[in-house]
Order: sequence, then structure tokens, then C-alpha cells
Amino acid sequence: MKVPFSPPDIGEEEIREVESVLRSGWITTGPRAKELERLLAEYLHTEKAVCLSSQTAAAEMTLRLLGIGPGDEVILPAYTYTATCSVVCHVGATPVLVDCAPGSFEMDYDRMESAITAKTKAIVPVDLGGVPCHYERIFAAAKGKQGLFCSASPLQEAFGRAIIVADSSHALGAQRGGKMCGEIADFTTFSFHAVKNVTTAEGGAVTWRAAPGLKGEELYRQYMLFSLHGQTRDALAKARPGEWDYDIAAPYYKCNLPDVLAAIGLAQLRRYPQALKRRHQLIRRYDEGLSGFPLEPLRHIGEGFCSSGHLYLTRLRGRAGVGRDCFLKRMAKAGIACNVHYKPLPLLTAYKNMGFDIGDFPNAYEMYQNEASLPLYAAMTDETADYVTEQARAALAAMG
Repeated sequence: MKVPFSPPDIGEEEIREVESVLRSGWITTGPRAKELERLLAEYLHTEKAVCLSSQTAAAEMTLRLLGIGPGDEVILPAYTYTATCSVVCHVGATPVLVDCAPGSFEMDYDRMESAITAKTKAIVPVDLGGVPCHYERIFAAAKGKQGLFCSASPLQEAFGRAIIVADSSHALGAQRGGKMCGEIADFTTFSFHAVKNVTTAEGGAVTWRAAPGLKGEELYRQYMLFSLHGQTRDALAKARPGEWDYDIAAPYYKCNLPDVLAAIGLAQLRRYPQALKRRHQLIRRYDEGLSGFPLEPLRHIGEGFCSSGHLYLTRLRGRAGVGRDCFLKRMAKAGIACNVHYKPLPLLTAYKNMGFDIGDFPNAYEMYQNEASLPLYAAMTDETADYVTEQARAALAAMG
């Protein structure tokens, strides 16, 4: 049996949606993208949603909208994918990396709080694997240090503290404290990359929670300007007879989501409740089948939270480094594609060159050394999940 890690779940509904767009004569950003934004906002209980070309674009445009740049600091976990940090570098701000808490994939929130200074403009929590972070603790830390906050724009002034910009690339559909990821943090960004729970092939989105001083329509307008070169009329508006004229508000960026991709997302979002349910069924099946073996899975459901079931992260107890890699090779020999999430940023050349040293992040390194992610996708059958479980157990037994 060949088991891919996370293939896109594309069916006839997606194909029909894309065909409809292709036949419509309108394939760039237009009515389908706007409909996807509307349905996302409805699903996430937010006033608005903005769809862009990637989560990376959504995160970067959010930092730019907030006026974060040179001289500012942004706090984020050392244990994450580069996209979380690269956008901080793109805007010229300084990334401040925080180690994991012992035995956890999440930031050490005490260290995070200690890292907040007068230069801190934002904190970027990461909902790894689709499990929501401890946002109550994060907000408490930001509010506790609000006396240090130095605002540099009217929008920053509206918050009066470090702004929480969640990287929820994995967490569409996750909940914490009865709220959806998307309505918890000040701003929340999502990914619709090909391997995500909901895909548009490539794409992303950003939402924000209502707060005093935030004008939703104005925020939405600013994202639109950022996404289309600062052009005051989009292509759909300009296509109306006699309405060709436009202005350029500023020399901005190009990161809009076209309708042909939004069409995939519309079909995916309609099917998502069932896909989410299926992911949790598979997680339970894995948990039960691997119980009693030296393998510790990430908890996807707990008191007050439920994940999106995006990744089945595990830790192989007593199997750091070479042992973990041996496990992955045995699984590959059985035709099963596994993965590792992630190399901590200080292990990567780009961040070593910035002066980060993995020795300063011992907990992140410990979590990485024995992490292995098993395949998980909504179209996976029970038989396939059982095969993965059997091979994982056999690999662990063979390793002694």
C-alpha cells in the first residue's frame, strides 16, 4: 500500500466550480473571491474576511497595515515554519524568538511575557497542528505590559498594547473557549495551501475581531489597496461600462486571490464540516491503535479547546535524532509518507545568519529531535489508517 502524507481532497464539486468560473469569462479576483470572503466571515463569526494569495501575504499585509517596521520587535515561537518569521523580516522589523515550554510545542508564555519591551509591537502565536494556543495567557501578558507600549500609528493607538496576530495556518475550524480561531486573536491569518484542510491550491485569508477604534470597512479597504498595487478600483469595478478610471493611492503590492482559485475554496468550505468530523474520527482511531506504544501524540481535544485536526504530530519517546530518522525510514519502506514538523528556526541557515543559536532554545530542540508526523487527510479510509497504525507499531517494535 502507498500512503501519501497529505494529498489535496479534490472532488467533482470543486471541478464543477472551477469549470463554471472558466466558462464565465471572469477568472481573476471578482464575485467568487468576494463570496468566499463572505462565507468565511460567516463561518468564523467575524465581521469581515480578506482572501489573499497566501497566508504569508495575509500576515505581511497585516504587519504593514499595523505600521510595524524598522526599529520594532515582533515576538514569535522558535518552533514554527519560516513563513511565520520571514514576514517580520520583510517589513524590516526584528524577530524575537521564544523557546517552547518544557515538553510542549507552544511558546513558554513566561518567557514570552519577559520578552515584551517598549519596542514590542506584536506577538505572533502559532496554532501548530491546528491546536489553538493559550490565548487567555497571551492577552494577559500583553495587557500586563501595556504600560511599555509605544504606539506609532492611530491603529496601534487603538490597541494600546502589543497586538496579537495569530498564525492559524493550520487551524481553520479550531475552537477555544467556545470561539472560533479567527475571532479570538486581534488578527488571525489562515493558509489555503494545497496540503491544508481547506485549499484553494494556493491562497490565504485574514480576519480580525471587533474592537473599539477598529473600523472594519476601512481595514478591508486598506487590505484591498495593499493587494492590488494601491489601485482604488479593482478589475471588476473597472469592467463596468464607463467606469475605467482609477487612482493609485500608494505604490503597494500584488497578492490578490483570483476567482478560479476561490472557486475551489467555495466547494471545499461547503464540504468542510464533514471533512473536519472525519479528521477527528481518524485521530481517535490513531490514538486508540497506538495506545500503549512509546509514541506520544499531540492532544487535539481537551478542556475548553478542539483542534482542526490538521496534523497528527507525535513524539517517539526515547527515540531522539537517529532513532526518529530510523522510524521514518522504516515507514517509508512500508510505502508510508511521514514528515517532521518542524526544524526550529535557529537550526536553519537563514536564522543562524541572523545570530540565532539553537543552544539558546533547548526545549524547541528537544521537541524537534523525536517528532514525527503520520499521514492524516479527510479522504483516508479506515483500512489505510489501520495500515499506518500497524506499520508504526511494527517499526517501533523492530527498533526495540
